[in-house]
Amino acid sequence: MSHEGLDLEDPANEPNYDAILEMGVSPEKAPDKAAYVTVSFEKGVPVALDGVTMDGVALIEKLNQLGGANGVGIVDMVENRLVGMKSRGVYETPGGSILYKAHQALETLTIDRDTLHYKQQMVSGKFSELVYYGQWFTPLREALSSFVDTTQENVTGDVKLKLYKGNMILASVTSPNSLYDEEIATFDEDDVYDQMDSQGFINLFGLPIKVKAMKQGK
Repeated sequence: MSHEGLDLEDPANEPNYDAILEMGVSPEKAPDKAAYVTVSFEKGVPVALDGVTMDGVALIEKLNQLGGANGVGIVDMVENRLVGMKSRGVYETPGGSILYKAHQALETLTIDRDTLHYKQQMVSGKFSELVYYGQWFTPLREALSSFVDTTQENVTGDVKLKLYKGNMILASVTSPNSLYDEEIATFDEDDVYDQMDSQGFINLFGLPIKVKAMKQGK
């Protein structure tokens, strides 16, 4: 839901959220006790809340209610319209905000570094731009969707979030496809790899910068 106009044109003026919100309350009016929700995903698609299987409509409706009640999903922004003008609006997206946060957390656990970075840096922004511009039925969107579908093959698992006065705090994330290994991730001495290998890596990784500094010094 979007609220535009309504004396929002001056970015210096904070609007009275309680006077305009329809899907929830402001963080100040949210309960003093946190609420928890667990979102389950299968190949990137949300399929259940707190262990209860739901279709997409029921799931987003439930998250809208839960998020709205806890002051989650209020987006006050100045955006760039397709025609070039800047416009300020207040958006209410409690369910969408929760899903985005949960999905993002699960991706960090299940997608390898290079693929995730490429998706974040090169694909996500362009994909959202195509959607915003109404260019869904285009060859580029179809091509990007193929990339996204491939990246979601292993994005399966459960994400538990703590909702408190507008905040979404990650409580836990688990997946059968997790790439996290505590033995490899440790900073202590172990038998997984030789910690001394880092010296050679640092020297080689920093070599171009070192050469540049040396040449500039001359």
